[in-house]
Amino acid sequence: MVEILIVDDDPGMGAVLSRKLGILGYDSQVTTTLNGGLEKAAQTPFDLVLLDVQMPDGNGLEFLPKFKEAPSSPEVIIITGQGDPDGAEKAILSGAWVYIEKPILKDINLHLARALEYRQEKKRIEKIPVQLRRDNIIGNSPKIGHCLDLLAKSARTDASVLLSGETGTGKELFARAIHENSNRSDKNFVVVDCASLPENLIESTLFGHVKGAFTGADNTTDGLVKQADEGTLFLDEVGELPLNLQKTFLRVLQEHIYRPVGSSTEKQSNFRVVAATNRNLEEMVQAGTFREDLLFRLQAFTIQLPPLRERIQDIEEMTLHHISRLRERQNHQEVKGFDADFLAALEAYHWPGNIRELYQALEQAYAVAYNSPN
Repeated sequence: MVEILIVDDDPGMGAVLSRKLGILGYDSQVTTTLNGGLEKAAQTPFDLVLLDVQMPDGNGLEFLPKFKEAPSSPEVIIITGQGDPDGAEKAILSGAWVYIEKPILKDINLHLARALEYRQEKKRIEKIPVQLRRDNIIGNSPKIGHCLDLLAKSARTDASVLLSGETGTGKELFARAIHENSNRSDKNFVVVDCASLPENLIESTLFGHVKGAFTGADNTTDGLVKQADEGTLFLDEVGELPLNLQKTFLRVLQEHIYRPVGSSTEKQSNFRVVAATNRNLEEMVQAGTFREDLLFRLQAFTIQLPPLRERIQDIEEMTLHHISRLRERQNHQEVKGFDADFLAALEAYHWPGNIRELYQALEQAYAVAYNSPN
């Protein structure tokens, strides 16, 4: 049976929609708040969410990615009594199936049928076994397993992916895995460290320049955007991208057209973008330091990587893996192990530096015990 969640602050509209869905043969639940809807979506495997925009506890468009990340990954149809062209674009870019204005009863049958047909086809494709390349992504805890599921789904598309999480949680590893499991894997994976772009050469670094464009430009040079043509452009720490460059970069992401510094002609680059951040971009949008339209463009898929303290059950496997790598790197023939107390100490620590801190601690322990069997 198809399960549909109605999230609308108008109880009357919720009741009308629920009756209509019942006539069509669908089961439905109604909630009048966004947070109530998220709670229901966490408990019930909904196939579809009918989501209003103006809600008492927030904006439905901002909550849309959270509904998409519910355990059943439902399709989302935005319903609103206040049509807005910009809102429609944001909804579609954020993964909504369609954006429709009230009254919606006239066309809702067709929208429902198409969305559910798409969902059935997507489920059929997802059942096809996929051998996921996940080099150096170690662990099989439920939280990392959920992230790997999202990785596999996103790798099958060219949609943008936003990886978020604390420093040291493995965002670049996930970005590389998305690239390596995509149909672009034989092309370049180009890293843009947004936190260390040279302030006076940002546009040249990204878009290249022609000879003579500025002092020291002795040759025409391709930028990182061109190097990523047909491949993947990884924007590491995208929250550090200067505000004055965000508008320029938004156009590049939308149209894949850019202009090298000093050039009178535009060039094209067919790249796929994956971005990562350890900052709360939604809070930055509210503070006016990050463009909302750029955020919507970046998060067709969102993967929130858990901190190590939330996946303690993976520490033993990660420790074995890294010690094995250290032994191979140092050509150490003797196999090293570790006792239960050592593992218990690792699992008891909260690891503020996450995986990076764990691996540094293991390297120090390995160096100290280099000539010991344990």
